[in-house]
Amino acid sequence: MKRKKKHDHEEHISEGWLIPYADLLTLLLALFIVLFASSNVDQTKLEKMSRSFNQVFSGGTSVFQASTASNSDINRTNNTDTTANPRTYELAKLDELKEQVNEYIKQNGLQDEIEATINSSGLVLTIQDRALFSMGEATLDAEARAVARSISGILEQAGNREIVVSGHTDNVPINTARFPSNWELSSARATAFMRGLLTNDTLNPGQFTLASYGEYKPIATNSTPEGRAKNRRVEVLIKPLVDLSEGAPKMIETIILPQ
Repeated sequence: MKRKKKHDHEEHISEGWLIPYADLLTLLLALFIVLFASSNVDQTKLEKMSRSFNQVFSGGTSVFQASTASNSDINRTNNTDTTANPRTYELAKLDELKEQVNEYIKQNGLQDEIEATINSSGLVLTIQDRALFSMGEATLDAEARAVARSISGILEQAGNREIVVSGHTDNVPINTARFPSNWELSSARATAFMRGLLTNDTLNPGQFTLASYGEYKPIATNSTPEGRAKNRRVEVLIKPLVDLSEGAPKMIETIILPQ
């Protein structure tokens, strides 16, 4: 009777079980992070984190990919949670500031004088000249100074974001001893409003930039009185920390990698 010949080696054991095991560990990790976060952050931040994990589990950016921001990047975004897409977080932060502005506008009945919008450049506060200046002038009156102080309080929440204050006019020529052209008028108005903002000592003047556009950046037609009134304005732009254009988010600052 022949004995069965022993195999020289053991049969190969399948490692297919590792894949579902790894998925399970990932889900557990996500669960623990959410549980930890829910006990340490407010409801708004929890909702942002929830949206981020929904993106992860629906085939978006992985937890590990979204957590690769450097410490300096995290500091620049005011210690946001590292699971958030930088562009999504920045839009949410600017939207929070926009809501504060809208609340101030509503409380003070300034719907026709101030407007807050978000575009690819950042959060733009558009203030009509009639809320700040007399016709052809660039001096803030008492009510205009109050507007500047209120907006400066909101700008305290802008973190280290750059703020650009720009002046705009209509196309009606001006030629006075003080303002030989609309360039000088728009520049003086932007300067006056920026000085009004900076009466708030908590703001950092190093974050502010002035711009003067005269009549050359209209937002409405100059063919009607209504259009010209819209064009006479001061804008406050809160620039984002990241590129807000569609696609993969990019830090505005250039990072040079070692060769």
